[in-house]
Amino acid sequence: MPERAIDTPHVAITGAAGYIGSRVLVELQDQHPDWELTAIDNFYRGDLRTVGGVEVQHVDIRNRDRLEDALDGADVVLHLAAISGVDDCDENPDLAYEVNVQGTENVAWFCRKTGAALAFPFSMAVIGDPQEFPITVDHPRDPINWYGRTKLLSERAIDTFADGAFPAHQFMISNLYGGHEVGGDLVSKGTVINFFLGRALAGETLTVYEPGTQSRNFVHVKDIARAYVLSAERLLDQREAGETGVEKFELASDEDPSVHEVAELVQSAAADHGIDVDVELVENPRAGEETLVDSFEVDTSRAARLLNWEATETVEATVRAALDSRQ
Repeated sequence: MPERAIDTPHVAITGAAGYIGSRVLVELQDQHPDWELTAIDNFYRGDLRTVGGVEVQHVDIRNRDRLEDALDGADVVLHLAAISGVDDCDENPDLAYEVNVQGTENVAWFCRKTGAALAFPFSMAVIGDPQEFPITVDHPRDPINWYGRTKLLSERAIDTFADGAFPAHQFMISNLYGGHEVGGDLVSKGTVINFFLGRALAGETLTVYEPGTQSRNFVHVKDIARAYVLSAERLLDQREAGETGVEKFELASDEDPSVHEVAELVQSAAADHGIDVDVELVENPRAGEETLVDSFEVDTSRAARLLNWEATETVEATVRAALDSRQ
């Protein structure tokens, strides 16, 4: 790919009405108000029609012609559109394949034809049960559910599409938590910490899937959004320099408590606000399809070195702030 000067960067975001995508849009507008931004979503889950001054266009990434028209002129595509989560993918396997695999291939094919750079999250789900710690992007792949398999297929496709054609970043992201505001509206998602917070605020029992000792690494959505901005900056430089191929990064924090410990943290913080809730172990409906390791250390040195990124939010501060703001 030849070197190409970019006067005013044009960055496109798929899944821009969603949990991560909308926060990425906020961060991009804050950090780079001069950039041209294109936002698309099919509104399967997210329902934001505007973020800041940017309109979110109704585009389904499965429709390649509409997709390519919407992305036309983009220098970087931050690809966040997906059927996310184990349950949604299990309940809608055809849709998960069409969106997560075929839709991602449509985005990557656009990048291959135009030379646009690409950033894509392939999730910790691609590794299944970790075989060694700390986890890195070099860990063997062995997904144990359909969500992880669709992400693995997409990861491999981008490896192939990017070779000799465009620069790409792929992110192995740990478990998300936290909410954020867009235009005064709270944007959140039913991840485990957010789930516990919602139940605590409703005075309901915090139900923990057995055995409860399963550990997760948790990273805040705001930290992930910052990583995408840093990624876009690096990708623009790489594109201008004519670089191609994939770089992979681990995006995680240094917090990896068990799910039961998280529930107890929320219980304790709620008690400080005069809310008494119980914690109860319940039968695990994901038996055989859930990682059950009791530690989840992740090496994020690559993101620190090449993107100048690190997680700054903490679980306890987020939980307490959420309880403060919603009472």
